[in-house]
Amino acid sequence: MEHFQQIAISLIDHYGYGGLFFVLVLGNIGAPVGAEILMPLAGALTATGHLPYLWLTIVVSVLGELGGGTIGYAIGRFGGRPLVDRYGRYVHLTHANLDRVHGFFERYGSFAIFVCRFVPVIRGIISIPAGLAEMNLLHFYLWYALGSAIFCGALVWLGVALGDHLDAIVPLIHKTGLIALLLALAAIVLVWIVMRQRRR
Repeated sequence: MEHFQQIAISLIDHYGYGGLFFVLVLGNIGAPVGAEILMPLAGALTATGHLPYLWLTIVVSVLGELGGGTIGYAIGRFGGRPLVDRYGRYVHLTHANLDRVHGFFERYGSFAIFVCRFVPVIRGIISIPAGLAEMNLLHFYLWYALGSAIFCGALVWLGVALGDHLDAIVPLIHKTGLIALLLALAAIVLVWIVMRQRRR
C-alpha cells in the first residue's frame, strides 16, 4: 500500500491537478491510494505554490472522487454481482465488506453513502455496492459529493495550515482515522440539525 501511495504522490508532484484527479479516480474504485494522506499533502503542495489555487485543489479533488464513484457505480450496476465476486477481492471488496456496506444501507438508506465517505477502505468501494443496489442516482451523487467535499476540503485545509512542513504531515496523517471519524460525526450532527429545523 505504501508503495502505491508513493506512486500516487509522484503523479501529483509531476502532473499537478491532472495527477491529483487521476489518483482520486483510482482511489474511488478501490485502489489503495490513501486519500486521507494524499489530501493533506495536496494541501501542503498548494501552500508551497506547486498547486497554485486552494479552491481548485478542492474542486479537482471532489471531481476526481465523483469520477471514480461514477465508474464504481457503473461497475456495480451493469457488471452485477458475478463481476464483483470475480474481481472484487482486488479492490478490498470482500464478502465481509459487502455485508458491512449492506448493513449501512439497510440502517441509513442512501444516507449511508455520506457516512461511508469517512470510513477508511469502505469509502473507496462504496459506489460499487450502491450500483449493485441500483440506488437512485440523484441521492447517490448528492451524498457522495457532500461527503467528498467535507472530507477533501477539511484535509486539504489541514495540509495548507501545516504549510511546507511535509515531513511533519505524513506521521500526523497516519493518525487521521480519528480526524476522519470526528469529521464524520460533526457532519452527521450538522445534517441532523438541519433536517430537524426543516421539519419544524
